[in-house]
Amino acid sequence: MLAATIAALAGITLVWTFSQPEFPVPVLIAAGAVFTVSIVMVIRLMMDPDSVRALQSDAMLQLASSMIDAMGDGLTEEASQEVCELLLPNTSAIAVALTNCESVLGYAGYQEAHNPAGIAIRTSATHECIRRGKTLVLLTPEEIGLPAPIEQNRIKAAIVEPLFVGGRVEGTLKFYYRDPRKITETQRSIAHGFAQLLATQMAAVEMETQRKLAASMELKMLQTQINPHFLFNTINTIASFIRTDPMKARTLLREFAVFYRRTLEDSTERISLARELDQVQRYFNFELARFGDARLAFEVNASPALLDMMVPPFLVQPLVENAIKHAMPSEGKLTITVKADADGDDVVIVVSDDGVGMTEETCANITQVESSTGLGIAVKNVHDRMIGFFGPDAQMVYTSVLGEGTQVTLRCPGCAKAPTSAAASASAGAPAAAEGAAQSAEKTARNNATVAELAELVAQVSE
Repeated sequence: MLAATIAALAGITLVWTFSQPEFPVPVLIAAGAVFTVSIVMVIRLMMDPDSVRALQSDAMLQLASSMIDAMGDGLTEEASQEVCELLLPNTSAIAVALTNCESVLGYAGYQEAHNPAGIAIRTSATHECIRRGKTLVLLTPEEIGLPAPIEQNRIKAAIVEPLFVGGRVEGTLKFYYRDPRKITETQRSIAHGFAQLLATQMAAVEMETQRKLAASMELKMLQTQINPHFLFNTINTIASFIRTDPMKARTLLREFAVFYRRTLEDSTERISLARELDQVQRYFNFELARFGDARLAFEVNASPALLDMMVPPFLVQPLVENAIKHAMPSEGKLTITVKADADGDDVVIVVSDDGVGMTEETCANITQVESSTGLGIAVKNVHDRMIGFFGPDAQMVYTSVLGEGTQVTLRCPGCAKAPTSAAASASAGAPAAAEGAAQSAEKTARNNATVAELAELVAQVSE
């Protein structure tokens, strides 16, 4: 097409030039050369149809890529409108529309102003396509079921494609034509192909939403896995101080109530780093009361600018717990240090200790070991949730030297960004298994909440 245009322009220029005798011979030669080259390009394209197909394929790939980019957050009204506007110039249709099962999401082309996003579906053919789940090729306005007056409507034919996601129809992609003869096999293939592309992208977005929901459900389950041994040890420690140091016992009991309640409440996808470190400090205070300051020390070094950054709950606490359980030497003091630094949009958190250390084999397999003591939140679960929340770029790296200590480095990509609400908004579409897990978690959480409430009551009474 481009070569033909150039050839035509060159021919016109050449004829006009020849008709102007005042132009010098070099100009005539240049014009003749352009005309000759253009004719050669046209002949080459006609003799090499693969070149034409390659250009068409490249254009379709670019269009598909643009559509996928537009649908990054699913089939929203904004994305649907952009997709329709991208598709319209690449078909013979005079209008392109996208719908869900109730209303129009996007519309581009003829009568666009009369079909805004959110308006209810008005064509009977669209309802039929959704009901039957089959492609409809409609060759008359009556078959389309256009609203009256039909005679004044330029739309005379249509292709309506269902959008299948998970075996169910979630919407339609529609192409409207002014002439039934415009609906060629090529147009049918284009409509069907792009409908499949849209459905595939919708399914991918749904899978991502379900992944985030599953991670949220796993967090709820983690909240209910607080091991009874931790409760018994903490309560026994508080009980011992009631006799020897009532004021300290009262303080510990208050902190225990706050700690336990926050453990149950932190069910959002992310919390501030300040809240996480505050909870870690409370946990350490219980262990310090149990072992004494001759055996334990704890340091936190986090810039105030980082404290508002968002991280998953239960990110640092299990690592500190793990250090106390496994790194404490038989004699002497164990010092645990938590550092947090920003690296662009990422947060890099380092938890280190000067304890007994680990062998290379143990260090290599640490993220595969389940926990059944302490808080019951395994290091493996921390690693898995990091991957679940932040994707494959999230990292947990253990380094250890036997007899010298251990260091855990966490890289949380994107923690400086605002938390998403995709998991909450997707709860309506959660699978039955996730709902069952949530119900089980809520039941156990109610029981655990009773413990926290009792602790608060005891604290009030002790005053």
